Amino acid sequence: MTTTTLPRLGGFSPGMIALELRRLMRNKRTVIFTLVMPAAFFLLFGSSADYRTERVGDGNVTAYVLASMAVYGAMLATTSGGAMVSIERAAGWSRQLRLTPLKPAAYVAVKIVIAMVIGAVSVVVVNLTGAFAGADMPVGAWIGCALLSWACALVFAAFGLFMGYLLPSENVMQILGPVLAILSFAGGLFVPADQLGSTFATIAKFTPVYGVGELARYPLTHSGNVWQAVLNVAVWTALFSAGAMWRFRRDTARV
Repeated sequence: MTTTTLPRLGGFSPGMIALELRRLMRNKRTVIFTLVMPAAFFLLFGSSADYRTERVGDGNVTAYVLASMAVYGAMLATTSGGAMVSIERAAGWSRQLRLTPLKPAAYVAVKIVIAMVIGAVSVVVVNLTGAFAGADMPVGAWIGCALLSWACALVFAAFGLFMGYLLPSENVMQILGPVLAILSFAGGLFVPADQLGSTFATIAKFTPVYGVGELARYPLTHSGNVWQAVLNVAVWTALFSAGAMWRFRRDTARV
């Protein structure tokens, strides 16, 4: 009698993570897109001489823009990393995986981990750019903003994975790029929501960008409703993760 040994953790393993990371790094367009664009946006919007002298919280306006652009960079990187699943769908790889003991939750977890790794690199690049471009804030605030920019971007790793199962592979990032820009504006990432009126500020609180931006800037500004931001991030992460697992099961139901 032959016994089948199922993998631990449903197939989630360091070996699979390393393999997926090598595959991701071969895509030079994705790497350049996620590392160069956020730093370029920071230099475009946050390196003004006036911003270096104007104060916000414990630092200057340049540091405020830096925290926001680090969030944007993490969003782009994690969404892009998750959305690469659309390429696997087009190649039929995801259906092949369903023939293995790999569990949907493990597959989603591996994709999210990979997206978070590339997101961490994006945050580091933006912060190094800011260090040489006049951003000024205490070391503790700098570390706190960077870590929260990265950790809270988990919601967009799940978002990218979910969208990767909903959209066709040939234009997934062409669609998601403008969507992220709109969400960033609506969530108060590019312009503080309270500067655009009470109605806009209320709408912003229900967008997936709002909580990430509020938490990432908190070590610098010490303002905002922290628990409301935490709830925002938690709810959207849970919704996108559940959606990704649902789409994975549906997309690979017939093998």
